Amino acid sequence: MGIFRRREVADVPGTGTVAVRVASAADLAPGCLGVACDAQGATRRVAAGARTSLAKGETLYCFHPGPYTIDLVPFAAAPEAGLRLTFVVDGADPRVAQQRFDLFLASEVGARLALSDLQKAIESAIRRELAQGNIDLPPCASLGEWDAFRAGVDELLYMRFGVTVEDCMPADVGDYPAMLMAAPVSVPVPTPMPAAAAQALRAPGTGTPDADARALRRLFLELPRLASALRLATLPPGQDLFRQHQALLRRLDQVSVSVSTMPALELAAPGRRLDERRQAARAGHSVHALAALDEAWALLARLKTSPLAAVIDDADRIVANLEHDSAARRMTDGEGA
Repeated sequence: MGIFRRREVADVPGTGTVAVRVASAADLAPGCLGVACDAQGATRRVAAGARTSLAKGETLYCFHPGPYTIDLVPFAAAPEAGLRLTFVVDGADPRVAQQRFDLFLASEVGARLALSDLQKAIESAIRRELAQGNIDLPPCASLGEWDAFRAGVDELLYMRFGVTVEDCMPADVGDYPAMLMAAPVSVPVPTPMPAAAAQALRAPGTGTPDADARALRRLFLELPRLASALRLATLPPGQDLFRQHQALLRRLDQVSVSVSTMPALELAAPGRRLDERRQAARAGHSVHALAALDEAWALLARLKTSPLAAVIDDADRIVANLEHDSAARRMTDGEGA
């Protein structure tokens, strides 16, 4: 779907690859930076040529700051309305304890972060915010409407992925006449879907041990950082909002504790295995919690331009979803599956 403006060279950051795992600082490519990550999600930047060794349990990523240019389709139903977006990874900000891009690498990236994978994640994040009405891109947008959309996208991508948007413009990203020619002539009439099938489609292919492990890792690493960012929200005078804010923080802390003490996927109790159906349900709840986690990062982006009072109801809903799925992940019987 994306059209990349940089020449594709496999596993060389700065082309079709944004970041790749390397063995040592000596392997950092020219023009690249390193991010060392430990098992607890703590990160530190490593400069090319630095005489430093990795601590036990640390992994090292080599990334190129860009710029990168990708093409996006913000509305799935309107493939003719594309965006061309250029972004960079900023240098280290000494005012924060951890760079958001570094947390993204530690939490979500495996051996390699391909530009195409990041493009899909960015497109998905923008589509979700548009679908929920948190950002708006009307047809024939005025200059003011476009500026508001750009501001929302800028904050969203910085808060969610740690990248800074340099340019974002409307663009033709596909052969729209060919799409129309290939479209089916008749539209199938929808039929009711059984409840079991609808549940299976909620997150297809996610009820696996690997998906469960990756989801729990993200929740374990990101929830404390999310709560720390929410603590910095500016509060207007008034006790009611202060109490709501403190209650949200307590609930997030409790979810974080729940995630950090999750039972093993395959165990119902010490020495007693859980059946495969319940294992799949558990893994599904881990993955479903990620949707709420992503919404929470997007909500923090909205706090840059909106007061906490305007988003407090959304925050309560997001935390409630995290509570529900984390509690359901712990269950061993058929309830909540």
